[in-house]
Amino acid sequence: MDTPLLVTMAAYDGAEILDITGPLDVFALANAVHRENGGKGPLYRVEIAAGAKDAVVATSSGIRLVADTAWSACSGTDTLLVAGGPAAEQAPEELVNCLRRTAPLARRVGSICTGTFILAQAGLLEGRRATTHWSRAALLRRLYPHIDVHEDAIHIKDGSVYTSAGVTAGIDLALALLEEDFGRALALDVARLMVLYFKRPGGQSQFSTGLLAQLHEGGSLAPTIEWIRDNYRHNLGNEALADHASMSLRNFARIFKRETGTTPAHFIERVRLEAAVKRLEETSQTLGTIARECGFQSGEHFRVAFVRFFRITPGQYRERFRSGTE
Repeated sequence: MDTPLLVTMAAYDGAEILDITGPLDVFALANAVHRENGGKGPLYRVEIAAGAKDAVVATSSGIRLVADTAWSACSGTDTLLVAGGPAAEQAPEELVNCLRRTAPLARRVGSICTGTFILAQAGLLEGRRATTHWSRAALLRRLYPHIDVHEDAIHIKDGSVYTSAGVTAGIDLALALLEEDFGRALALDVARLMVLYFKRPGGQSQFSTGLLAQLHEGGSLAPTIEWIRDNYRHNLGNEALADHASMSLRNFARIFKRETGTTPAHFIERVRLEAAVKRLEETSQTLGTIARECGFQSGEHFRVAFVRFFRITPGQYRERFRSGTE
C-alpha cells in the first residue's frame, strides 16, 4: 500500500507497559512479515502519544518510554488505542479531553485492559457493549450503568469502538485489527511468530473464579445473596429467595437484576460453577461427584453449564489449572 496506516497508542504515567508495547509489536511484526513476503513499504506506522512530544512516560513497572507525539496531535491517526493501568479510572483530564476531540476523527478507537475506563470517561462507550479486566468489570458497571459490560469477553467490537480484557488481551485485539485490515493469513503468521493462539479458546472467566457470582456489598439483597452462597447445593426457587428477602416475587426479580446484573437462576448457576471450579483445581473428585455436591441436576447439566460459561469442558479446565493437590 502507498501510505501506511497510522496506529497511535495513548500512554500516560502509570500505564501498564505491556498494554503499550504488546499491541504495537503486533503491527511492527506485520510490517516485517509483509516485507519478508515481498511486500513494498510498511503496512503500519506506530507511535506513542503522551502529554507532549518527547515527554517521558513512567510506566507502572518503572520502565520509561519516550512519546513520539502529543495526545492533542492525534487527529490524523487511523487507529487510536488507549493503554490501561492500575489507576486508569483516574486518567489525566487532558487525555480524556483530547480523546473527546480526536476519537471521532479516527477510523477506529480501542482500549487495552482498564483503558476502557478512559474511553468511558470520554463518553465514547455510552450505550455500547464493552469489556475490561475481569477484576474491574463490576466497578465499570457501577460507575457507568449505561455501558453494557461483558466481563467474560477477550475483546469486543461495537461499531468503530473496540475494548479488550486484561493486559495480554490487547495483543488478541491487535491481531483481530490486523485481520480486519489485511486478512487472516497475515494475522495468523504474526500470531505464530509471537507463539500465541490466533484466537484463544474460551473467555477471560477461565482465568479467574473471582469473576463468578460477584457479591455486591451494601445492596439491599446482600443477606439473601450470602444465603444463596451458603445454600447453593439445595434446590433454590425464586419463591424461596423472594421469601428470604421479604419481597414480592416481581419486586425481588427486578431488584435482583438491578443489583447483580443477572437473573437469580443465572446467579445461582455461577455460584455453583464457582464451587465446582475450586474442586476441579484442588481435589481429585470425579466430575460426577463434583456435579452432585455443587447442586447440579446431573453430570450432563454440569458439563453443559460449564461449557456455556467457560467455553471449555470441566476436564479441560482441570488439565489447565489443576493445582496438583491430591
